Amino acid sequence: MLGWALTFFVIALIAALFGFGGIAGSAAGIAQILFVVFLVLFVLSLIFGRRGTAV
Repeated sequence: MLGWALTFFVIALIAALFGFGGIAGSAAGIAQILFVVFLVLFVLSLIFGRRGTAV
């Protein structure tokens, strides 16, 4: 998921470079949402992750 967020961020940067403000804004918004979802899932996996027994 972090890879997708970085991909949309790069798309936003390229679109902004070429002057496509609407596309750049949309791609940046998508990247921001994906990054927040990634952070939430990462924190949840740290808290509720696998708690196996030590062998």
